[in-house]
Amino acid sequence: MGDPQKHRILMVSDFFYPNFGGVENHIYYLSQCLLNLGHKVVVATHAYGNRSGVRYMTGGLKVYYVPWRPFVMQNTLPTFYGLLPIIRTILIRERITVVHGHQAFSTFCHEALMHARTMGYKVVFTDHSLYGFADVGSIHMNKVLQFTLADVTQAICVSHTSKENTVLRSGLPPEKVFVIPNAVDTSMFKPAVDCPRTLEEIVIVVISRLVYRKGVDLLVEVIPEVCRLHPNVRFIIGGDGAKRVRLEEMREKHSLQDRVDMLGAVPHAQVRSVLICGHIFLNSSLTEAFCIAILEAASCGLLTVSTRVGGVPEVLPDDMIVLAEPDPSDMVYAIQKAIYMLPKINPQAMHNRMKELYDWHDVAKRTEIVYDRALKCPNQNLPERLSRYLFCGAWAGKLFCLVMVVGYLLWQLLELWQMISRRCWISLFHTTVMKKYWKIHNDIDGVFWCTAEGANH
Repeated sequence: MGDPQKHRILMVSDFFYPNFGGVENHIYYLSQCLLNLGHKVVVATHAYGNRSGVRYMTGGLKVYYVPWRPFVMQNTLPTFYGLLPIIRTILIRERITVVHGHQAFSTFCHEALMHARTMGYKVVFTDHSLYGFADVGSIHMNKVLQFTLADVTQAICVSHTSKENTVLRSGLPPEKVFVIPNAVDTSMFKPAVDCPRTLEEIVIVVISRLVYRKGVDLLVEVIPEVCRLHPNVRFIIGGDGAKRVRLEEMREKHSLQDRVDMLGAVPHAQVRSVLICGHIFLNSSLTEAFCIAILEAASCGLLTVSTRVGGVPEVLPDDMIVLAEPDPSDMVYAIQKAIYMLPKINPQAMHNRMKELYDWHDVAKRTEIVYDRALKCPNQNLPERLSRYLFCGAWAGKLFCLVMVVGYLLWQLLELWQMISRRCWISLFHTTVMKKYWKIHNDIDGVFWCTAEGANH
């Protein structure tokens, strides 16, 4: 067999470094491994503060920080066509073959994929989250996702539960959706072998954004009860968010200042130093497609207690995690069960198992197969693509078609403008060069003529 095909990939999302989170880590580690496999990888995201323009990261990863300011929750303001000129420039300048968008909540991702399909590029989309079907926000987001994925080449989900959720929300054919899990950098997250942990004091670690979706309201009820039942248990909570006030109020109400440490926001580089201080990692999320934090904790040798939601049951083997319903009493029981299991836990053995189970190089190779399959998909003309959008709804389908037609016309207008501008610049260049040439030529003739006249005289 010949060498595998090399791709030139553009990763697009609103969420990337210096912001920290699961999507940001996924894009960075996947890009680094794809670079190691010999592919060209470029990242496009919006500007973060003063970080604007082109930057280079480890391994020669090129990042375009587009001067587009975030509007809400690190998302850019949706403009439909505002990103078309700069996305077109990046695609042509970097000679991109595949555009890979991340996260359904990213407006930057949706617009970039729309413009890439308009220009005839193959696009791949990765969904990192789960969404419902009842509340207003989910209904709106599901319709946007249906619009974006109506013409996507291939899609990736991080768990089988996430795949089922994405197929139901977007109407995408299941055969177009691949399941490729997240991974963990086990060289960064490893147990502290120099100072073995004792069980005289049991430390439970919580590291997450302190928001409603992460189940902070559950923690407010669980922590006091666990502290009452087990006097030797202490909690370390890392993270920040709108619900942090509730945790601080709980700590004051039950006088747990010496047993509940609030660390605030923890930089990703310092997460390991917090994890190795604990014995149990507690995840109380109400919805979760995969949860990379569980992988990081298990790689550091912590036994995990988590709510049985979304794709969490798929992440770890049964002997490495204790699952509970998102109910305070059931979570307290699960923590008690985990405390009794602690003497049997070998942190180093758990770390070695994680090295075999989750590897970013394996994720990159599986993603490479998706790219190969995307490039083999036949190209479709505009009428064939528009027919896909018509099936998105009686009124929404027609609106989506109108959006794509206007986008196509703007792209053609931009192509025409670029062609005219290029010809004008070439004409101006030739005119300027020829003028300089004739001026130099005349000056040389004048010198020769004067020399000849002088010689005659």
